[in-house]
Amino acid sequence: MYTIRMKNCAFFARHGVLDEEETLGQRFYVDAQLDVVPDSALESDSIDATVDYGVAFIEIEKIVTGRRRFLIEALAFDVAQALCRKFPQIRRAEITVRKPNAPVPGVLDHVEVTVVWPQ
Repeated sequence: MYTIRMKNCAFFARHGVLDEEETLGQRFYVDAQLDVVPDSALESDSIDATVDYGVAFIEIEKIVTGRRRFLIEALAFDVAQALCRKFPQIRRAEITVRKPNAPVPGVLDHVEVTVVWPQ
């Protein structure tokens, strides 16, 4: 098993419960930690035998910039499931979504949620 980590993938999107979040939108950040079964990838040195992280980035982007979700938990879950479907060699996907401008009555750096699939 080996791990691919993609950190701080940034996308502009319109997720959140409040109408203003949909109207204004904001940047979201995604980390993906993908535990991968090596098969022949390590010996063959072939992109076809592993998870192409360029393709994985595009999959994440499609989901994050696609339809609105009220919860970043649901967004992280959808990303994890999509990546596992796209790349059957992923045995475990840990997806973290950060929302820097969460509408809370105080000051914070960001709100972050992590989902692991399969559980």
